[in-house]
Amino acid sequence: MARCDHCGNEYHRAFQLLTAAGETLIFDCFECAIHLLAPVCRRCKCRIIGHGIEAAGAFYCCAHCAREGG
Repeated sequence: MARCDHCGNEYHRAFQLLTAAGETLIFDCFECAIHLLAPVCRRCKCRIIGHGIEAAGAFYCCAHCAREGG
């Protein structure tokens, strides 16, 4: 069994993700992968699961947050 790199749970169906930086991480669920890897909206602090918006080096979850964020 593999151990999740985020929560430490051991699970026989854990999966590996190779990051853009070349690091291999192990997760027991997508929730843990999202929590550890997804960027955070600069304005509302939610995890950005979809495409989101990048403006002036900042990440936003949607156009509304990007406008409100400046």
